[in-house]
Amino acid sequence: MSTVLLRQVPVDSPVHRLWAGTKMIGAFLISILLMLLPSWPVLGVTVLFLVVIGVVARLPLGTLPRLPWWFWAGVAVGALITLPVGGAAVVRYAQVTLFGLVLVASSFLIAWTTPMGEIAPALAKLGAPLRKLRVPVDEWAVVVALMLRGLPLLLDEMRVLRAARRLRPKDSALQRAAANPLLDILTAAMAVSTRRASELGEAITARGGTGQLTAYPSAPGRRDAIAIATVVAVCAGAVLLHLLL
Repeated sequence: MSTVLLRQVPVDSPVHRLWAGTKMIGAFLISILLMLLPSWPVLGVTVLFLVVIGVVARLPLGTLPRLPWWFWAGVAVGALITLPVGGAAVVRYAQVTLFGLVLVASSFLIAWTTPMGEIAPALAKLGAPLRKLRVPVDEWAVVVALMLRGLPLLLDEMRVLRAARRLRPKDSALQRAAANPLLDILTAAMAVSTRRASELGEAITARGGTGQLTAYPSAPGRRDAIAIATVVAVCAGAVLLHLLL
């Protein structure tokens, strides 16, 4: 996988300067469109739109995650399993697979073009109406922000642990048979995550608590209204193309 997974790519572009909530709203509209009309015309327009966004954001090709071979093997096995049902089932399976990849790509675009410090304030602002229902919006926003910030660190820790395991002396055949590499790495990763969580909690408390994470002064502007209008226009165009074809 790419080393910039869920991390902002330090490039100045119009997409990077958008408010974080605008990107979330755009991804939400695209996901709703795909859930209601997961047809090939809609999928094609959506993929083309995401590619254009990536070009406008000036994201290098190295940003794209390199999916492992076993992922594509799993996709191929799923297609083979669906094949006896009929050609229509294979087409539907391909649509569902592309639908999932588009949703993941839209989420990655948000991470690649948005500082992690702006995620929690944007979520808190978008969920402000729910406060009237006594929904803990700020707490949920902080949880999501910390999860997004901690996941890349956890992936790095697992890479380090895997590399360290490879450098260990070769064990005997009996020890290799009794050992479980995946279990060892997961156990070590849980221990490291617990330690990092404790350190992060102490740092947040020293800086005034979790309320500071949602206090970032951010708000949408004119360019955000233009961006939302563009997303709505693309969705409307995709629906029209679906109806015509």
